[in-house]
Amino acid sequence: MSAGYSPQGQSVQAAPSPPAWRELAVTFCIAIATIGSAPVLHLANPALAITVEVLIGIAIVVAVPTSAPAVAIFVLFFQNLFVSVLSPLVPLPSDLDFIKGYNFLVCSVMWLATFALYVLGRRGQSREVNQIMRWGVFTLAVVSLYFAIGFVQDGQPAAVYLRNIVLPLFLFQLSLLTAATFEVRITPFLIALAVILMLCGYVELVLRDVWLAVTNGHTFWGFDELKATHSGVWEVQMRQTGNVPVTLKDRFSFDFLNTPLLEGFGLSKMLRINGPNMHPISFAYGIGFLALFLFSVGRPLLALAALPLLVFCSVKGALITVVFVAAGWIGTRLIGAVATLLLGFAGMIAFAILAIRLGLQIGDYHVIGLMGGLDGFVQRPYGRGLGIGGNLSESYFSIDWSAAQAAGTIDGAVESAIGVLLYQMGIAAFVPLAFYFAMALKAWRLYASSGYLTQGLAGFGVLVVVLNGLFQEEALFAPLALGLMLSLAGLVIGSHVRVQTVANEDAEPVRLTGYQPVT
Repeated sequence: MSAGYSPQGQSVQAAPSPPAWRELAVTFCIAIATIGSAPVLHLANPALAITVEVLIGIAIVVAVPTSAPAVAIFVLFFQNLFVSVLSPLVPLPSDLDFIKGYNFLVCSVMWLATFALYVLGRRGQSREVNQIMRWGVFTLAVVSLYFAIGFVQDGQPAAVYLRNIVLPLFLFQLSLLTAATFEVRITPFLIALAVILMLCGYVELVLRDVWLAVTNGHTFWGFDELKATHSGVWEVQMRQTGNVPVTLKDRFSFDFLNTPLLEGFGLSKMLRINGPNMHPISFAYGIGFLALFLFSVGRPLLALAALPLLVFCSVKGALITVVFVAAGWIGTRLIGAVATLLLGFAGMIAFAILAIRLGLQIGDYHVIGLMGGLDGFVQRPYGRGLGIGGNLSESYFSIDWSAAQAAGTIDGAVESAIGVLLYQMGIAAFVPLAFYFAMALKAWRLYASSGYLTQGLAGFGVLVVVLNGLFQEEALFAPLALGLMLSLAGLVIGSHVRVQTVANEDAEPVRLTGYQPVT
């Protein structure tokens, strides 16, 4: 960090920053210790694990606050890898599910500690940051209200949807407040993280059996198989696809992009990459984000090296995000920022209309789920509460997809994040959606005036991921999709505010060598 601020807004000169390599090594050590200790401690004593993780989260914010956003990103990528390695020691599937939740606990504690320091005036902020925080707190309050409504009806799915919705908002506020107060040098961390993730991805792609053996993948996925069998998920998937998996690799085998539109092109089945986070869709969004980030900070060869992994994840939403963001960058260079934004909106609207029409024609489950959400919104515009409807509801396993395809809709909302939000929150769903949109435009305005590609990634990226939310639950509910983009948006907005504040306070302009929105 370079400088902090007192509650009165006076600049506080901090100690000279350590060398980048040392700061990077410290951040990785903290991140590994934070999430690596969780499953070990949980196996010894769950109460001890929770206590230690809470204390670690608080200590990070107090002692090394500039590492907090990086630690949050790391634990979201690697929590399940540590869990998988230790899975032979886990007695029950319920224990595995609990251990997988420590990344949310750590991120929430770091957010809460940062937010508490902000409220207590320990980290005085500008009017712009205060306004953004008020919008964010209002959004969290609205979501919490609908959580309370849903919790009294069905507690477990309500809690899961609450986690899915608030975690991206936590990541945004954590990054915003940290970057607005300190110089956050996250670029070296994200470059190193991208290299590590690419190595993991290519090992899994080329040496699948070795990867499964090293990570104890057969045991980890065996727990998932038990849960899927008992919950009825497998039965639903087999009815939908007609595929009956026999081996573990059969579960990873998908048609390219998982769409019937490409059947005539002779694209055979492929083994999807799950990554260290053990989820192909989340890993694809994470790799797509990092590829774009690498390009934005002048690492085009590394960015290109990540793209094959993105293809082998076979996730349409992540590919669409990369294409739209790249098109936004190119358009800005050719026709200017304003024209690109307007054409981008027109292109996204046209894409959504086309996707809905094609989806209805071929009976796509995501589009049918969206239609169910829209129908439910019209029937009850004030919503039903979190957890009522969606992929986690009990009614999901009794859906007659043949009848739904014939009708073009269902009674409920599934497979579409925006459809689920409209069904569960009604008109209040526009509160978080409007917040995402507003933060995207704020990052885009910075890009329009500066030309920094990282700011453009934050602006265009959030918009495209929200668009993907029409056709995919994971787009808004998986933290490595919307969560990563909002975290970057918080960093670029907060960094801009901090630089402007320092420039206004100092008699001489602040010299930031090689300054980018995210350094």
